[in-house]
Amino acid sequence: MASNGYRNGTSSHKGTIKPLAASNSSNAKSSSFKSRLPPSSNHSPGSAPLRRSNSASFTTAAGGSDGVPGRVRVAVRLRPRNAEECVADADFADCVELQPELKRLKLRKNNWEAETYEFDEVLTEFASQKRVYEVVAKPVVESVLDGYNGTVMAYGQTGTGKTFTLGRLGEEDTSARGIMVRSLEEILASVSPETDSVSVSYLQLYMETIQDLLDPANDNISIVEDPKTGDVSLPGATHIEIRDEQNFLELLRIGEAHRIAANTKLNTESSRSHALLMVHVKRSVLSAEDVIPSETYKSSHFAKLPKPLVRKSKLVLVDLAGSERVHKSGSEGHMLEEAKSINLSLSALGKCINALAENSAHVPVRDSKLTRLLKDSFGGTARTSLIVTIGPSPRHRGETSSTILFGQRAMKVENMLRIKEEFDYKSLSRRLEIQLDKLIAENERQQKAFDDEVERINLEAQNRISEVERNFADALEKERLKCQMEYMESVKKLEEKMIENQQKHGCDGFMKDKRNGEGPDFSVVDDVAEVKKLLEKEIHMRKEAEEEVNKLKSQLRQCTDSGEGGGSEILKLQQALADEVHQKKKLEEEIIVLRSQMLQLTFEADQMRRCLGRNGSTNAYGGLESSMSQVRDSLNGHKTPVAALFEQVGLQKILDLLESEDVNVRIHAIKVIANLAAEEANQERIVEAGGLTNLLVLLRSYEDETIRRVIAGAIANLAMNEANQELIMIQGGISLLSMTASEAEDPQTLRMVAGAIANLCGNDKLQAKLRSEGGIMALLGMMRCGHPDVLSQVARGIANFAKCESRASANGIRSGRSVLIDDGVLPWIVQNANNGSAPIRRHIELALCHLAQHEVNAKDMISGGALWELVRISRDCSREDIRSLARRTLNLSPTFQAEMRRLKIEL
Repeated sequence: MASNGYRNGTSSHKGTIKPLAASNSSNAKSSSFKSRLPPSSNHSPGSAPLRRSNSASFTTAAGGSDGVPGRVRVAVRLRPRNAEECVADADFADCVELQPELKRLKLRKNNWEAETYEFDEVLTEFASQKRVYEVVAKPVVESVLDGYNGTVMAYGQTGTGKTFTLGRLGEEDTSARGIMVRSLEEILASVSPETDSVSVSYLQLYMETIQDLLDPANDNISIVEDPKTGDVSLPGATHIEIRDEQNFLELLRIGEAHRIAANTKLNTESSRSHALLMVHVKRSVLSAEDVIPSETYKSSHFAKLPKPLVRKSKLVLVDLAGSERVHKSGSEGHMLEEAKSINLSLSALGKCINALAENSAHVPVRDSKLTRLLKDSFGGTARTSLIVTIGPSPRHRGETSSTILFGQRAMKVENMLRIKEEFDYKSLSRRLEIQLDKLIAENERQQKAFDDEVERINLEAQNRISEVERNFADALEKERLKCQMEYMESVKKLEEKMIENQQKHGCDGFMKDKRNGEGPDFSVVDDVAEVKKLLEKEIHMRKEAEEEVNKLKSQLRQCTDSGEGGGSEILKLQQALADEVHQKKKLEEEIIVLRSQMLQLTFEADQMRRCLGRNGSTNAYGGLESSMSQVRDSLNGHKTPVAALFEQVGLQKILDLLESEDVNVRIHAIKVIANLAAEEANQERIVEAGGLTNLLVLLRSYEDETIRRVIAGAIANLAMNEANQELIMIQGGISLLSMTASEAEDPQTLRMVAGAIANLCGNDKLQAKLRSEGGIMALLGMMRCGHPDVLSQVARGIANFAKCESRASANGIRSGRSVLIDDGVLPWIVQNANNGSAPIRRHIELALCHLAQHEVNAKDMISGGALWELVRISRDCSREDIRSLARRTLNLSPTFQAEMRRLKIEL
C-alpha cells in the first residue's frame, strides 16, 4: 500500500481530558490479550449481559457443554502521517493522542477539548508488526491450535493500514510480515505433519458476490447453513492443503494478484472487496481418561488403546475494505457502485454489532453476506480479535471517530467458545491394523522358534539314542568274544586232560592186570564216569555263559528304553499342544451349548413340571433331591405346556426348589417362575404364595451374576402388574434393583434390571420413591454399558417417567421443571434422539414429546438443542402417532412457537 510509510517522532499536542462515557466504563479494566482460555470473570461487572450463541452445541466443549465465555478483544492502531499529510497538515496537530501505558486514546475536538476512550490494546505508530501480532492475533492462533474457532479482523477508513497489518508478505523485509503470514508460521510450527493437516481458502466478497481468489473462474460461491447447528460453510470454495511456508506465500501472491483494487484520492491501492483467508486445522489428540502409562502399554500386546479424537478448528482472517466518503475519495462510475456496496456491507456489520452489544432479541444477520460469513465471529462460538486502524489527520476526524465508536461497541459483544471434537475412526482402525500385524508377526516368530526347538530336541534325542545303541552293541560284541574264547580254551584243556587221563589209566591198568590177572573193565568204567562229570560241568558253565549273554541283552534293551526317554519330552510337548487344541474345542462347544440353552428357556418350566410330577403325592421336601436329579436328566425330555404346571405339579413345589443347594436347580426354578409370571393370570397366585418375597430375599442374599440376572427377569415380569409394583416398592425392591444395577457388569443382567425399573417408572404413585431410593440414578447409570438392549430399556424407562410427569402436570398434581432435566438426562436424550436402533429412537422420541408438553421445560429444551429434534420428529418420524404428537406439542407451546418464529422454522 503506497500510503503506509511510517515516520519518526510523535505528536506533542495535548488537550483537556473529558470524563469517560458510561458506555465505555465497562472496558476500563479489560484483561490481557494473552490469556489462552478466557474465564467467565474476564468481563467487567458493568459490561453488557452475556449473549449466548444460537447455534447448537458441539459434541464436546471444554469447560462443560455450555462453552467458555470470551469477550471480543479490540485493539486500536495509529498510522503515521504519510507524505501528503505532512505537507497538507503541517500547521495542524494530530487529532489523536495515544496513551498506550493506560490503554487509552484521546480524540481531539479542538485545542482545548478531547474525548477519551479505552481499548484492550493501544498501538502507536511505532509499534512493530511482531508486537501487533503478539497482542492481537497470537492468543487467537493459540486457541485455534487448542481446538477453538478464531477470527482476526481489521476495520477502518480506507488508507489507514488494514492490509499492511494483515496481509503484508514481507518478502523484502521479514520484520514487515503481517498477521496472515505470522499466523501460518506458528500453526505450521505447532502441528505434526504425520497426524495433523492444515488447509486454506482465500476468498473475496465483491459487490455482494463471493469469489475464489485461488480460482478466479469460481466467481459466485453460495453460502450453505446447517439447519441444526446454524454453522455456515462454503462447499464451493477451493481448499488447498499447506505443508510449508513457501507454499502458503505462493498462494497469498496468487490471491493478492486476483484481488480487486483501485486508485483513489485517499489511497493509491484501495481494496474494493473484503478479503477472507480461512485456515482449517485438523489435529489428532488422545482422550485424557484413556491415556495409559507407556510401561503398561509395552508390557502387554492387549493393553487398552487410547481413544483417538480429531479436533477441527477454523481461523478466519478478515481484511475489510475501507469505509469511505465519496466526496473525499473521488469515486465515480463503477467505483461509485463499489463504494456503495462496501459501505452497505459495513453498515450491516455495524447494525449486527449494535444489536449484539445492546442484547437485542433480533440480530439482522441476513442483511448482508458479510454478516452471514461472520456470524460465528460475533455472538457465536469463535474467539475474536478486532484491530481498528485510524489515521492522525484532523481532516478525517469524522471517519476516525466512527471507527473508534465501532470498536467500542464491538468490545461489548460476548462469544461462547466451544471445542469441536470427533471420534477418529480411521486413525483407530489404522492403529488396530498395525497392532494386529505386530501380533501376527510375533506369533509367527514364536511358532518358528517353537518348531526349531522341537526339531533340535528331536535331533538331539536321535543322536543320543544312536550313541547308546553303538556303545551297547560294542560292549555286547566284546563280551560275546570273551565268552567264546573262554569256552574254546575250556574245551581245549578238557580234551588235553582227557587224553592225558586216558594214557595214564591205560598204562596203569595194563600193569595191574598183569599182576592180578584181571581185565581192564574196571578202569574203563571209572574213566567214563569222570568224563561224564567233566561234560556236565562244561554244560553247566555254558548255561551260565548263555544266562550272562541274556542278562547283557536285557541291560541293552533297558538302556535303549532309557535312551528313548529323550523323545518323551517331544511327546509331552505334542501332548500339551493336543490338550490346548482339545480345550479350545471344548470351550467352543460350551459356547454353542450356552447359546442353545437360550432357546430352551421357554421349555424349562415344562421340564421342571415333569420332574416334580414323578414324585406323585409325596412330600415336597422329601422329593427335593429326586426332583433335582430329574431336572438335570430331563433337559432333552418331552415338553409340556408351561400353563399346566399349576394343575399338574403345584406352585409350592416350584417355590421349594428356590432353597435347593444345587445352583443349577435353583436357577431353573427361578426361570420357571419368570416364565409363569409372564402370564398375567399366574402373577396373583405367585405373589400370594410368597414368590415375590422369595425372589427379593434371593436378590438381597446372593452375589452370583447368573442368579441375579434370572431374578431380575422374574421381577421385571411381575412388575408389569400395577398392584405388584406397589408391593415391590413396599418390600424395598427399588433400592435392591438400584444396588444390583450399580454392581452388575453383564449386559444381560443390566437389561433385566433396566426392564424392571422401566416398568416401575410407568406407575404415577412411585415417582417420588423412584428418585429418593436411587431408581432414576440407577437407570441413568446403566447408560455406561452402551449395549443396545440395555439402552433400549433405559430409554423406555425415561419415556414412561416423562409420560407420568406429563400426566401429573396436566392434572395439576405437580409443577416445576422435570426431574429428568434436573438430573441431567436431557443432553443424553438429545444425543440419542436420532439413534440408529429403532426401539431406542422410538422411546426417546416419545420422551421428548412428553417433556415438551409441560411449558416450564420449554426453555431448557430450547437451550439444550431439543427443539431441532422435535421439529425433525414432526417431519421425519416413521410413526404417524409420534409425528402428530410432536406437531401438536409444538403448536400448543407459546415458547416453542416464539423460538420457531425467531429461527424462521415452519412445520
